[in-house]
Amino acid sequence: MRTRFLFSLGLCLAAGLAHAAPATTPRAVIADPAPDPAHPAANREVLVMSHGDGMNALFMLAAGAGPKPTMLLLHGLPGNEQNLDLAQAARRAGWNVLTLHYRGSWGSPGRFSLANAGQDVDAAMAYLGQPEVQRTYLIDPARIVIAGHSMGGFFAARYAARHDDVLGAILLDPWNVGASAKNLVAHPEQRQDAIAAMGEDFGNALAGTDAAALTGEAERHARDWDLVDDAPALAAKPLLLVGAERGNARQVAPLADAVRARGGKLLRAQTLASDHAFSDRRIALSSLVVGWLDGLRGRAAAAR
Repeated sequence: MRTRFLFSLGLCLAAGLAHAAPATTPRAVIADPAPDPAHPAANREVLVMSHGDGMNALFMLAAGAGPKPTMLLLHGLPGNEQNLDLAQAARRAGWNVLTLHYRGSWGSPGRFSLANAGQDVDAAMAYLGQPEVQRTYLIDPARIVIAGHSMGGFFAARYAARHDDVLGAILLDPWNVGASAKNLVAHPEQRQDAIAAMGEDFGNALAGTDAAALTGEAERHARDWDLVDDAPALAAKPLLLVGAERGNARQVAPLADAVRARGGKLLRAQTLASDHAFSDRRIALSSLVVGWLDGLRGRAAAAR
C-alpha cells in the first residue's frame, strides 16, 4: 500500500519504537550455505486451494534432511513488493518459505477483497497443516511462523492472535485497517484523496475490485478490524514488529505500546529509517528477520 495513502489518514504520532539497526548481520543474509547434494534447496510451484480456487503459490524449500521450520510470507496490497529477498535469506537460514497470491491478485483466480484475503490466509495455514503436505515438503508442524508486510502484516497479526498453530509472527510495517478506517469515518473529507492514493499502486494486479470498494469494505469493518484490540492475544506470542519511519511507524507504535501494556515480553519492536517498502534498508530488514528467526528456532528447540 502506498505510503501517501497511509499518511493521508491522519494517524497518531509515532512513539515507543527502537530506531537502532541490527548490531550484526547474520551470515544467511549475505552468504550462501554449503551445498547439500543429497538434500538440495529447491523451488516448488503449488496451488493452494481457497474456497474452490487454486491460489498461485511458491514453496521455497530449504536444504537439508528432516523436517524444517517453515514460514508463511504474505504480501501487501496489491503486492508490488514481494519481499522475496527476505524469503531467500530465511531459506538460507534453514527455513522453508511459502509465498502466495491471494484470490483475485496477480493472476490467482477469483475476486479480491479484504475479507477474501483473510480467508485465503486461513486456507494457506490449513494447507501447511495437512499431514501429506508436511511429509512432502518436510515441514515441522511445531515450528511454523506467519509473516506479512503491510496488509499482509494485518492478516498475519489477526491470524496469530486467533490461532495456536503458529510459533510466532513477523509484522513488517503492518497496515492497521481498522484504525485507518476509523479515521476515514471520522474525517470523510479525506476519503476521495485516500481512495486516489490507494489506487495508484494497483495497475492490473487485482481482479473484481477497486480502491473505492476496498475503502468501503474497510469502513464497514472499522470497529472490528483494529489490531490494537488484538494486543492481549498477541502479547502471548513471540512477535517481531518492524515499522518504517516514512511508512506506517505512526500506526505501528500504538500497537507495540498496546502489546507491551498487556505484558508482551516476547515482543521485539523496531523502526527502520526507510519508506513503507524498506527500499533502502533491505539488508537491515533481512538481518532483523533472520536474527529473530534464529532466536525463535533456538527457543523452540530448548522448549522440547
